[in-house]
Amino acid sequence: MSEPEKISFEEALKQLEETVIKMEKGDLSLDENISFFEKGSKLADFCTKQLSEAEKKIEVLLKVSPEGEPQFQEFNDM
Repeated sequence: MSEPEKISFEEALKQLEETVIKMEKGDLSLDENISFFEKGSKLADFCTKQLSEAEKKIEVLLKVSPEGEPQFQEFNDM
């Protein structure tokens, strides 16, 4: 597995999807399942962190006051 910190969000998501597909087939040994679960957990954490950072950037970019100051609006309020 590539280090999640050194890959893009899109690549991490692709690897996560592939990992889930392999596990869902049900033909892995217990040790293989544990290994794939660990990989999937790391990739899911990485993707969640990347999405959270993107959400914070969006919050900043959503609104600016007439004075040019950022006004925060919760992402979920949209």
